[in-house]
Amino acid sequence: MNTLSLFKNRPILSAVAFAMAVGVPASFYAAPAPVEAAAGDLDRAVDALRGISTMKADFVQTDRNGNSVTGVMTLKRPGKIRFEYEKGAELLVVSNGKSMYMIDYSVNQVQRWPIKNSPLGALLDPSRDVKKYGKLVPTSHDDVVSIEVRDKNRPEFGVITLIFARDGSAPGGLRLTHWVALDSQNHRTTVRLRNHRYGVSVADSAFTFRDPRKSSRRPG
Repeated sequence: MNTLSLFKNRPILSAVAFAMAVGVPASFYAAPAPVEAAAGDLDRAVDALRGISTMKADFVQTDRNGNSVTGVMTLKRPGKIRFEYEKGAELLVVSNGKSMYMIDYSVNQVQRWPIKNSPLGALLDPSRDVKKYGKLVPTSHDDVVSIEVRDKNRPEFGVITLIFARDGSAPGGLRLTHWVALDSQNHRTTVRLRNHRYGVSVADSAFTFRDPRKSSRRPG
């Protein structure tokens, strides 16, 4: 696998920073579920997300051509997330709770996007109403819950769909297994999680980064 080719179009920006228009695997589609069941599962998914104080998980990110790269995701409420890619990727994606940054050390470049008004912001901030943006996507498996999140007033933020598996040991009884995204250039990205570790100690310094630019300006 060529790591550089995977990041040529930076598909992680679709899956994480912007959550662009999403496509859900066909195996997750089925006839619509009863309204009562849908409402209950959406509430449980929201509770599951808000029930995570800290979490670490290994991830595999796959682009539309089947190229994959691995790393470790670290999450801390409210609003902090870090994607540490495997050695050689020279890329870091991190949110400090206010903004999402993509740091590309191969070209000494830093890009920044606010998360406050994005679907991702709604997911990372437990004080916001996730149901304002999210709806249940019917699935063909009773033990799978799929939530589509979009801001209809800001289509440029796109859509992200998160897939959960029922798991009594996970916060809220649901474990986030993966998400699937499709950006505005039709670049499909899938991020799968495994080896979830909940309630781990995570310092706030984990959500800072070394700025490769020749500047003293700090991220805000």
